[in-house]
Order: sequence, then C-alpha cells, then structure tokens
Amino acid sequence: MTDFGFEGCGGHGRTGAGQGTVERRGAITAALAAACLFAASPAWTAPGVAAGTGPVRFAAVGGGKDGEGVRRTGGGGWNLEWLRRRWFGEDRIRPPGPHAAWRLSDLLAGEAPGFARADGPRPFAFPRDHGPHEAFRTEWWYFTGHLRAAGPAAETAREFGYQLTFFRFGLVPPEEAAGPSPWAARGVYMAHFAVADVAAGAFRAYERLGRGALGIAGSAPGRVWIDEWSLVGPPWPLRLRADAPEYGIDLRLEAGKPVVLQGDRGFSRKSERAASYYYSAPRMPTRGRMRAGDTQYEVRGDSWWDREWGSGTLSPDQAGWDWFALHLDGARELMVYRLRRKDGSADPFSAGVWVGADGGARSLGASDFSIEVREDWRSPRTGAVYPARWRVRVPAVDLELDLVPRLPDQELALSIRYWEGAVSVTGTVSGKPAAGLGYVELTGYADEAPTVR
Repeated sequence: MTDFGFEGCGGHGRTGAGQGTVERRGAITAALAAACLFAASPAWTAPGVAAGTGPVRFAAVGGGKDGEGVRRTGGGGWNLEWLRRRWFGEDRIRPPGPHAAWRLSDLLAGEAPGFARADGPRPFAFPRDHGPHEAFRTEWWYFTGHLRAAGPAAETAREFGYQLTFFRFGLVPPEEAAGPSPWAARGVYMAHFAVADVAAGAFRAYERLGRGALGIAGSAPGRVWIDEWSLVGPPWPLRLRADAPEYGIDLRLEAGKPVVLQGDRGFSRKSERAASYYYSAPRMPTRGRMRAGDTQYEVRGDSWWDREWGSGTLSPDQAGWDWFALHLDGARELMVYRLRRKDGSADPFSAGVWVGADGGARSLGASDFSIEVREDWRSPRTGAVYPARWRVRVPAVDLELDLVPRLPDQELALSIRYWEGAVSVTGTVSGKPAAGLGYVELTGYADEAPTVR
C-alpha cells in the first residue's frame, strides 16, 4: 500500500481523518498515486509550453509561480512541494521536476482487477455512450481541430490548430467503496489543452489534474469538466471551453457527419489480450471564439472527436502509437494508427478507417495502409526524437498523401510527454489532387516513466 497524508484520494481499504490509501494495481498505480497527490487541492494547471522555455512545472490555478513552493488553489492546507518531498523524496515523482513524465503506455497497460473489460462487440446507444463508462478503468474525450479567423483580406486570416482532451482514470472498481470522506474520489481526471498559432509560429500546451470529488472534476451524461475547463453536451451543439494564460477557446461543435464505429462495430482490438470501445465523429462543423493574448477572434472550422474507453489497451511489448486524423477536401476523412512494438516494428493490430463524402466508412487493417517516415525532429526541450514528416498510402482507395507539421515544435511536455500537432496534407486520391489539414499524435518516444517506491 502507498499511504498519503490527506483524506481519501480515491482511497482503497481504510480511509480516515488525515489518512487515505491507494492500493497498487499494476503499472497504472505509480502514475495514479502521483496524480492523486497532485490533485490534493482542487485543481492544478501546468503552465504553457514553448520551445526554449525550459522545464515544465506545475502552477496553481489562478496564480502561483513555477517550481518551488507551489501553492494550493483553494480550501485545505496542502502544499504540493511539501507533499512531494514528504512521501516521495526529491526524485521519486518527477513531474513537477524537469524533463520528466509519466508514460502513457503505463497508464494504458497492465491488469485492472475489478474493472470491466472490452471483450467483444456491443450495441452502442447515443447519447448515452457519449457519457462516462465508470465500470471501465480508463476513458477519454478527445477533440482536435483547425480554426480560421477571417481578416479584412484573405491574406490576413489567422489560423489555429487546437486540442482539448479530458481523461478519466478509475481508482476504485465499481463494486468497491471509495471511502466515507467527502474528498474520496473514484477517479482522477486530467485535461490537456493546446493551441498551434500558425501565423505567430507559437505552440502552447496546458494541463489540469483534479480529483473526481466535491465537484472539482468529474463526468456525467452531457458534461465533463475540471474546474472551468469543460465539455457540455449533447444535446447539440457541444460546447468546449478552456482558458489559459495565453490562449482560450469557447467553441460550439455541430453533429456533422455520422459517428463512425472503429474496428469491429466499435470493438477495437489493440493486442491479443487488450481492446477498447472506440468511435469517432470525424467532421464536426465548429464555430466560436479563440483568444490569443488580449485579442478575441471569431473562428470557424472543423473538429474531430474521438471517444474511447477500456481497462488496459496496450500489451507489454507495445511502446506507443502514431495516430493520424485527416480532413481532406471533398468532405473525405482518413484515420490510421500504427501501434509500435518496443523493437520499432508495426504491430499487426494497427488499424484505421476511410470515410467517404457520403459518410460511408471502410475499415482498414494493418496490411491496408503504410506510413513512411521522411524526416525526424529532436525536441530541444526534452531531447526526444519524433517523426516529423510522413507519406501515407492506402492502395484500396488509390491514396497517397504527404504530411508536414504546420509548426515543428508541437510537443506537449506535461505530466505525460508526447507530440500532438497540426499538419498540412497534400497528395492524390484516385489519381486526382487532394489537400487538407489534420492532426498527428506520437506517443512512446519520450523517456522512461518515474518510479514510486
């Protein structure tokens, strides 16, 4: 057992005044224990990330300085830096230390006793399945998109890429009690908000962590939130809101094209032993406001929404994935992901989908597409080396596309470190020129995870 000197951080077993516990539950436990620690006060925000800004550290919502002596955000008397030193020592939890992160593969691997597992196709029902699935250990609500603010002339238009993702990590299986304290949480929530400001050549990423208790963070039908960062809906349109020191969004997303069930009717197998339930809304007309500094822009564009949940979606020999979601002209979409083994090879459970202009979807297996890396990019911040330019081929639809990042540095050096960025797309489909925009996510290229002893 790992003990924490605050009440009920998703506790398992005994919970009493001033004493909560979290039981080890496989590879996920170290990161969740740390997340509970960071969530001891209502919520925490990591400051913006930009090339050359140095290490990322946690700062309190609404104020506080980077680094030492981070302050609590509200009621309670917990000092994050003191807690970190008291229970884990100087170098046992390395967020908020420099050049350190939890591995996303650790959060999604291992056994999950007491939680439900994705073990075959199931019927989907909407809007119910847009909401939480607390019987499963892990899920996310994942939005990316491209927005354009019209200027007085076409050449003065401002373009932005954005990402807003809410993660839920279950701490206590459904059949177990979370504990009597009002601070006891069944889960920990994490949100990532990032903006690629193409004209300014700037990329910023922010993070919040919050316990699923006392209204600090949570999920319910029609709502997911950490503090004032939120997804509201359905009913449609969905509303996304996030605000950070340099950028903020308030967007409304229409339903757009029909939902696509990934894999086998929404059952997405990731290995012989692990799978998830996975669907996408591939093109959602989007409008609203983007704040850049002190300037508010009215923006329009398209968004992609991924929903996925399960209880362990990677196997021990898998290192991460390369995920591509592309909006092409002619109202066509392509999503492919390559699961990478630790030896660098592509896993045969890699998959994807091609969506035609009429919304019809064609599932793709690992042998139906290829991804060729044309260049690499090294992060000046962390030293991690990521693919940086790609050629994607799908022979079945006579597709060949070249993808180039709109900004080289779109690394999120947060408590989970990965590259997630806006890309430009050119090439051909069925022998005719094609162009578009997309998002690429690259995980598992960063350092080893910290250990908790």
